[in-house]
Order: sequence, then structure tokens, then C-alpha cells
Amino acid sequence: MGAGHAHRLYRHGHSPVHALPPHCKIAAVLGFVLTVVVTPRTAVWAFALYALLLAAVAAAARVPAGFLLKRMLVEAPFVAFAVLLPFAATGPRVHILGLALSESGLWGAWNILAKGTLGVAASVLLAATTELRGLLLGLQRLRMPPLLVQIASFMIRYADVITDELRRMRVARLSRGFEARGVRHWGVLAKSAGALFIRSYERGERVHLAMVSRGYTGTLPAPDATAATGAQWTRAAALPAAALAVCLLGWTL
Repeated sequence: MGAGHAHRLYRHGHSPVHALPPHCKIAAVLGFVLTVVVTPRTAVWAFALYALLLAAVAAAARVPAGFLLKRMLVEAPFVAFAVLLPFAATGPRVHILGLALSESGLWGAWNILAKGTLGVAASVLLAATTELRGLLLGLQRLRMPPLLVQIASFMIRYADVITDELRRMRVARLSRGFEARGVRHWGVLAKSAGALFIRSYERGERVHLAMVSRGYTGTLPAPDATAATGAQWTRAAALPAAALAVCLLGWTL
């Protein structure tokens, strides 16, 4: 984790949110998500307040709404599932626009959409204001098992390498006049996938041997970072603390 590694979710900036230590932001997002999850689904107004809290964080981080919404498209499969839920669920039916929909399915769809969207938005904001190296160091400072941190680090570092290898193989196929047009070409694509796996495995072995020859013993160097101050923890805790207040009101009102 010694070198920086930019990713598409990250948006470079110098906002107060960017300046917070990574482990503070990770803990804050985790607390916010857990609070959202335990909020009763019938407290619709509470989820609107959660969205306003995230909008305030995005404004403080100077993250444009378009940037945020575009990267939240990863939620699309869950949205599709939630849309189908009122039609597939059982129980009492209600008629909306001429459609007989399950009442429990509607509440379940709302629960998935509201909590899932807020969780994805919080995660995207975390990634947009924290570099990948910072996220890994933050997890390490939060005492996440070192082996898991190493696996995540290697996966992130070599995902782009494998993607570039796949792109070069695709260019090689196109330069030879190959273009997948149907089932009869699946054999060629399967062979390409097998070749990619073998190349990736061999590359991994070479990388491991290079690391061992440079003194790697199974652990990464400890991060050289100062501990977060009380003021930084207080600023990071503002989001989950406000969300907790909303959650308590949602259970009592």
C-alpha cells in the first residue's frame, strides 16, 4: 500500500470531508448505515431527513449531484427486484392505477429502495472523498484482520492489470477479424477466458516471488500515520449522531 492508486469513484478535492482521516469516515459511514437499517420502514419522513443529511455532506465535500447519481447506478439490480416485489408478494392487495399490488410487497419494496439507496449514497460519498490507499489504511487502523486488508489491497492493485490484459486480448481478436455474433463463437470466448485465467495466475506467482525476494514475510508495513484528534472524531461523528437522533424519533413518534 505504499503507492497511491486512483480510482474512478474518487473525486479529488480539498474539502473538510476530504481532510478527515479515513478511519474516521469509515466509522461514521458504518454508524450511519446501521442507523438507517434499524429505522422502522413506516417512518417515511425519517428517510427524507437521512437524504438531507447526505445532501449536506455532499455539499460540504463539493461532490456534484450528477457525479453522485451516476455512480449510484450500481443499485439498478436491487431497484429492479424491488419493483417486482409488489407483484410477487402475497397478502392483502391494494389497487393502484388499476393494478392489484401486495400491501406487504409495497412496504418491502419501499424498505429496500429507501435503505439501499441511502446506503449506496453514503458508500459513494465515502469513496468519492477517500483514496483507495486511504480506505485500506483506514481499515487497517480500525483493526480489520490484516489478511483481509492484504487481499483487498492486492485485488484493487491488480484488477486494473487484469482489465488491461482482457482489453489487449479483445484488441488481438478484433485485429484478426473475430467478432462474437452468436452461440457458435462461445468456444473462442471460453478459450480466451481460460487464457486470461492462466496469465493472471502466472502473473500472480511472479509478483509473489518478487515480493518474497524483497523481504515480504506475509505482513504489510504498519501505516505511518498520526492518530485522529478529538475534533476530527467529533466532525466525523456529526453524521451518525444526527442520524441516530432521527432514528430515535422514528421509533417514538
